[in-house]
Amino acid sequence: MDLNELRDRAYKTAYEHGFHDKELSNEHCLCLVISELMEAVEADRKGRHADVVKFREWQGNSLALTEETRVKRFKEDFEAYIKDTVEDELADAAIRLLDLAGYRGITIETFTEEMIFESTESCNDESFTESIYAIATIPVRFKYEYDYSFDKQLNSMLLGIIGLSNYMGIDLLWHVEQKMRYNELRENKHGKRY
Repeated sequence: MDLNELRDRAYKTAYEHGFHDKELSNEHCLCLVISELMEAVEADRKGRHADVVKFREWQGNSLALTEETRVKRFKEDFEAYIKDTVEDELADAAIRLLDLAGYRGITIETFTEEMIFESTESCNDESFTESIYAIATIPVRFKYEYDYSFDKQLNSMLLGIIGLSNYMGIDLLWHVEQKMRYNELRENKHGKRY
């Protein structure tokens, strides 16, 4: 899947839901990415993981329903089997990065297999929390240690989430797709102030 297409979709949904009604700083946006990463830690601490098999089973049973009922069923099944899990929160962090890239006009790099492999392998000797910490601190570390541009910092965070997801056996793009579909059905700013 083309990550720049996902970027455009994430930005469009966020814009349509009021998340860009006023100018936001990069720090504000990155703080929200980091908050999603911390929610992934909380989900992990509680042992909350997505039940993809059950979700797909229930979704498969909704094919003969009307469109309105199918949408309602999707939301119910998503909330029952996917929402607020480690996988969902990692998808949220990725979506926030994609949205920020769209907001700032940043191109998402084409991550090569080698880049993804290296990012996945970097998780080998780390706990989940250590991997999350490494991702969350990329903007500060990469700015001051390597003088990376903001574009490179954002791409590096996204690559880190992809690598961690691969390491954990999570199909991140599938979860991003499901969460984006869910977000498109939600109220303005998802019922939050920002």
